[in-house]
Amino acid sequence: MDLDVFVTAHRAEWDRLDALLQRQRRLTGAEADELVALYQRTATHLSLIQSSAPDPQLTGRLSQLVARARSAVTGTRRASWRDATRFFTHGFPAAVYKSRHWWVPTALLSTLVAALLGWWIGTTPEVQSSIAAPSELRELTRPGGQYETYYSSHPAASFAAQVWTNNAQAAALCLVLGVFLGLPVLWILFQNMLNLGVGIGLMSSAGRLDTFLGLVLPHGLLELTAVFVAAGTGLRLGWTVIDPGPRTRRTALAEEGRAAVGMAIGLALILFISGAIEGFVTPSGLPTWARITIGVIAELAFLAYVYVVGGRAARAGETGDVEEAERGATLPTAA
Repeated sequence: MDLDVFVTAHRAEWDRLDALLQRQRRLTGAEADELVALYQRTATHLSLIQSSAPDPQLTGRLSQLVARARSAVTGTRRASWRDATRFFTHGFPAAVYKSRHWWVPTALLSTLVAALLGWWIGTTPEVQSSIAAPSELRELTRPGGQYETYYSSHPAASFAAQVWTNNAQAAALCLVLGVFLGLPVLWILFQNMLNLGVGIGLMSSAGRLDTFLGLVLPHGLLELTAVFVAAGTGLRLGWTVIDPGPRTRRTALAEEGRAAVGMAIGLALILFISGAIEGFVTPSGLPTWARITIGVIAELAFLAYVYVVGGRAARAGETGDVEEAERGATLPTAA
């Protein structure tokens, strides 16, 4: 593309669009139609320049012009309770459902890793001795020891808030750091599974695995599922960097990134629920079967939410991305 010739050919259209946007009075019907047409043409011009002959100064000018025109055409829009409701009934569950091919294998493999680590630690005294001294291990695993008192060591409300903050931070890191080819996500997952494996191994070696699972399962089912969803989404974002498919890498990352941000908001609520269970149900005086039942019900409710509500929304075309009117203008690309 000869940039000088291109600018000479289309400068009059850009100037006319700028003049229409600066009008103080209300536009006539013909002027409004002209504004829409010029906006579409300028958006196409911007895409062509970005892909064929990028010029920082010209790109910046046209980007501002397109943004102003888009605002004038679509009008200002404020988020409402309707948007929040639609997000939780359509966008978020659909995004989780569509990423199931990433987070379900992640959950299965991670659980297997935690189980293998727990078996290895529980059956290898040398590994146990490398973790802590025998007296410290007895203090951890004995009845009324640190593994049990951990869940009742603080007031329930403050403990639930602390747990929610820590888990939300881990999920957010998985989502944000996924763009680095997913490698930091694998490390975060391993650290979580290692901590779980250590608990399984030490408590099983003390013959108290049932007690440990009775403390972990009520909140852990939903909590770990949320972490697995975040990790799977982060890994998918990392794979997008490697293979964006028929989309340009920039467009693919923008779409997946917006969906990941929405995922973070939805998972924060899920982790808030699991944190409440960990703060109020896990240390409660309820029988073990009752506490585990509450955790199983919460997990099944989330899975039904994803596969029923999210599956229906995904089949209807929902992707979890923002609405089309709120996305930047893009030029279609050939596969």
